[in-house]
Amino acid sequence: MPLKKLEHVGIQVKDLDTTIEFYTRVLGLELLEKQDHVDPKLKLAFLGFSDSDETVIELISGYNPNLPTEGKVHHIAFTVENIEEEIARVKEHGVTFVDENITTLPSGAKYVFFNGPDGEWIELFQK
Repeated sequence: MPLKKLEHVGIQVKDLDTTIEFYTRVLGLELLEKQDHVDPKLKLAFLGFSDSDETVIELISGYNPNLPTEGKVHHIAFTVENIEEEIARVKEHGVTFVDENITTLPSGAKYVFFNGPDGEWIELFQK
């Protein structure tokens, strides 16, 4: 049975509301749903794009707030049309870049990383 699509990326976070606010304000994602888990310590939130009801990111709070910054999920990449414009836009939100230099691959694709509220790496990727 072949894979059909990426369902979502799960990110463990310290503060669910702070992270929801960051991903909606800075990246423009939309909160699709917030819910409890069968484990009462856990809270979940699902984020996606406004033109789709598909989940892109699942935020999980209450699991383990002491995970390393760079863990099993190295980064989350979002496609952008103009990387320079997006860098300028997210800078207005005071984000911290891992390295402000844009990397250009042999294919011509460009990318740059910045940190989310829990230190997770977020990539802006231009084909």
